[in-house]
Amino acid sequence: MNPHPHHAAPPTLRRSGTAAACAGMLLLTACGATVEAEDGDAGVQTTTVDRCGEAVEYTTPQRAVVYEGGSADKLFALGLVDHVHGYVMPPANPPVEESPWAEDYAAVEFLSDDLLNRELVVDENADLVVAGWNSGFSDDRGITPEILDGLGIQSFMHAESCFNYPGHAEQHAPFEGLYTDLERLGQIFAVEDRATELVAEYRDREEAVRDAAPEGDPVPVFLYDFGTDQPFTAANQVPPHEIIEIAGGENIFGEVDARWTEASWEAVVDGEPEVIIILEYGDQPAEDKIEFLKQNPTTANLPAVQADEFYIMDYNEAISGPRNIDGLESFAEYLKDYVERR
Repeated sequence: MNPHPHHAAPPTLRRSGTAAACAGMLLLTACGATVEAEDGDAGVQTTTVDRCGEAVEYTTPQRAVVYEGGSADKLFALGLVDHVHGYVMPPANPPVEESPWAEDYAAVEFLSDDLLNRELVVDENADLVVAGWNSGFSDDRGITPEILDGLGIQSFMHAESCFNYPGHAEQHAPFEGLYTDLERLGQIFAVEDRATELVAEYRDREEAVRDAAPEGDPVPVFLYDFGTDQPFTAANQVPPHEIIEIAGGENIFGEVDARWTEASWEAVVDGEPEVIIILEYGDQPAEDKIEFLKQNPTTANLPAVQADEFYIMDYNEAISGPRNIDGLESFAEYLKDYVERR
């Protein structure tokens, strides 16, 4: 059983974007204010929105339960704190007090530090559950959109995670998945204008990073999630892949058509990474992972290890959520500095 919820999903640290997230006018709402529903009778509004390729009718939720920071942040960024009943946050996640939306987290209930389960959402009288496939929703744990449909509980699944959702073909590049989620949630909660504004701002920030990326050959980058016998890493269907590529790097496992995936140390060696991104969990500090890479004979001579080029990525910058944009800007700054130094 994988102890980590994102591959279920990933990680921690380097809170690069918190101050920036509250700096611009467009983001003032994301930092605590509440957006009123644009439909005066939002409590009984219904709308049809795709859920991993399946058209689903939603009634505006009033008691949403959200799993992990990415889910909560999407609703908080849209100003929907009054529609959130509470959150489930496994201990691998960073403290919510470090979030740009710390005030919103404090205003709703902390429900559990365990994995998402059916009994909890039933007991809490949830009318919407927001999570990802294999990160929250799970056949093995008996909490799927279909099961919740049968219980009369609405569910929303991150578009990025639809890639490996059985039976429903819908695929989005990770950043497009984020924007799709914000637009769909905006429709479900009748805050379409806020969603449009937010997505436009995030797209502008993404484009600014693309425009400023270093010229020349992309820097080979390896993302180290966890694992000693074999490394877990990011393939091309999760946000860190696009963070690497948009910033001007090359994910050495970017040809793998998967989300979070197991690789081999031999393949890491063949990739000759000049930079290693470390994902840090609460129970696996980045320093321990770096020490392992330095002591392991197979990885000790990697260019990045020899040059001590390690970048620690925050967990919530790596799973689908608004902080992907902060992670992109922060890593891009690091990578640009690296190119200038080498």
